[in-house]
Amino acid sequence: MKVALGVSGGIAAYKAAEVVRLLQERGIRVQVIMTRAAQEFIRPLTFAALSGEKVITDMFAPGDEQPNIDSAVEHIAVAQSIDALAVVPATADVLGKFAQGLATDFLTTLYLATTAPVVVAPAMKVNMWEHAATQANLEILRKRGVKIVEPGSGYLACGMTGPGRLAENEAIVAAVMEALGASQDLAGETVLITAGPTREKIDPVRYITNRSSGRMGYALAEAALRRGARVLLVSGPSALTPPGAAETTRVESAEEMRAAVLKFLPESSVVIKTAAVSDYKPKSMAPQKIKRSGPVALELEPTSDILAEIGRAKEAHGSASGERPKIIVGFAAETENILENARKKLSAKSADAIVVNDVSREGVGFDSERNAVTIITQDEVVEVPETTKWEVAQRVLDQVVRLRRTRSVPIKAGR
Repeated sequence: MKVALGVSGGIAAYKAAEVVRLLQERGIRVQVIMTRAAQEFIRPLTFAALSGEKVITDMFAPGDEQPNIDSAVEHIAVAQSIDALAVVPATADVLGKFAQGLATDFLTTLYLATTAPVVVAPAMKVNMWEHAATQANLEILRKRGVKIVEPGSGYLACGMTGPGRLAENEAIVAAVMEALGASQDLAGETVLITAGPTREKIDPVRYITNRSSGRMGYALAEAALRRGARVLLVSGPSALTPPGAAETTRVESAEEMRAAVLKFLPESSVVIKTAAVSDYKPKSMAPQKIKRSGPVALELEPTSDILAEIGRAKEAHGSASGERPKIIVGFAAETENILENARKKLSAKSADAIVVNDVSREGVGFDSERNAVTIITQDEVVEVPETTKWEVAQRVLDQVVRLRRTRSVPIKAGR
């Protein structure tokens, strides 16, 4: 998703840089548009370096006596490509131009050209904020559906005390994410997610693995980030690129995944185990490549049951401290007796939910962008018909939020 972030000329303009970073942490692409006045407070290079995107500072390319067609219609291209427009800070001047439909620069023209939701975070002197003209303009914008992130009160740069201070960055970001349809209901949580397959070495060139691509776990990581969580992603071998804001640890074997999970477990408030961990590994690894010489017997032994170990840790944590234990969600790939096996796993692993899918079906699950699952908790069975893995991720996180709300004590996050 992409957000256009307008920055107008006020002392709070520098705070917009942190808004860029917070949006990026949630997997949002940000393009900054600066008014001329904003450039007196902070340089465009700052936003270019942070966002990795071109910063737009004028309607036409500077110095062009004959502007080309691309710069002449760039506001249309940006208007059509964004999912939301946010203005941080929004000065009285910008609010007035938005309310009266004046298109005097790129930002005000973009406002008129886009149909995306608009969020503005005003910041100005007390008297300017309280002036009847400003309040009338704000009322016009509210009636048009513009989300106003109300400024806070306090000591202002002008020396006065009162309303007009830019709202806190987290409140601004929450409003933007809400406009994008991504609520911040996991804000403050630390979500540990495992993804992908593991590899168990037979010899230096061969290994046992499975068909997991990591798509489901990576979709969950990105969805959790957008919902405000800190994400710890432990990934087996995968060709996918993890979300940039996820704190990613790469592992290969089941034992390496176990070690990483146990390392991060104390700081995690939610654990979602989507990884397809090998159930067995060779009892011993050949030191050299095994040569072709006829039949070979491969002796296997079980790998560690990571989900069960997490469940035992949860039970011990709850009984020792009296606090509500972490929420644990496991994934199960089944080919027969789907619900029966999932319910057994839910009980045996002390999990709060099991997400089960029938991997014998063609076109869903492994090696696919789509999935169809059943989410089983102690008191509910939720069917998620075939859809994208992104949508499955959202439904799984919906259940995490529901489980959290049924508990009397809030989850304690890792930091």
